[in-house]
Amino acid sequence: MQTVEVFSARDLRNHSGELLRQAEQGNMTIITKHGRPSFLTIPFDENLLKYGVQRTLALLFVQTQQMTLAQAARFAGIDLEDFIELLGKSGINAVDYPADDLEAELEHVL
Repeated sequence: MQTVEVFSARDLRNHSGELLRQAEQGNMTIITKHGRPSFLTIPFDENLLKYGVQRTLALLFVQTQQMTLAQAARFAGIDLEDFIELLGKSGINAVDYPADDLEAELEHVL
């Protein structure tokens, strides 16, 4: 999964093929009606089958940096250690530092 797209109900009517392609690419979509969220489309992928909607959303929110690890763990309904393990099983990095930033952080620790 990569991003959350937002489309209006009119977009849904006029661009259903594009919305379907977005889902096939792993993108979630929020459909709005009169500017308010009406429903959420979630790609039917391996994570959804393995972990369910709540945990799949938490994984996405961490991957897109919309939630911290602690926030996503609470959202997923599991403790932080289990959530970090879930990230690893899903192939998502728990820590996403550019190499230079990581080296600078390590210098302060050591």
